Amino acid sequence: MMASSSGASSGSAAMLRNSSSEEDLQQVMDTRKRKRMLSNRESARRSRMKKQKHLDDLMGQLGQLSKENNEILTRMNVTSQLYMKIEAENSILRAQMAELSHRLSSLNEIIDHVNFSSSTFEHREDSAVPGAIGQLGDDFFMNPWNNANLHLNQPIMDMIMY
Repeated sequence: MMASSSGASSGSAAMLRNSSSEEDLQQVMDTRKRKRMLSNRESARRSRMKKQKHLDDLMGQLGQLSKENNEILTRMNVTSQLYMKIEAENSILRAQMAELSHRLSSLNEIIDHVNFSSSTFEHREDSAVPGAIGQLGDDFFMNPWNNANLHLNQPIMDMIMY
């Protein structure tokens, strides 16, 4: 009887040991599971922080690029206004140059006419009798450019450079 009770007690001790071993194993697994959960939470937290930092960096970069873009647009507007002002000044200068060229051309024509008339008058004067005003020609007093005292031999040089 003793043997059977000792066999029964040894079976129950093994069962107790197995039960205790299973409980220990369960505790170890629970501990590992908790550690893994904590590790995963920490990893997720770090990932969120890293993502937030990247987002903050991108927002800062966006602000800096927007500022630079506005500065470039401002400089472009100033440059465009300056260009338009200079273009308007150039148009005025071109118109003035055209007007002055036309005046110079007219003056050169007048000089050519005076030189021609002067040489014609000198020819008439040579053939005229001194003191005979009637032989000077009808247009002598009407056209002052025919005055014999003017000795303009050369036209004004065109000094406008292109």
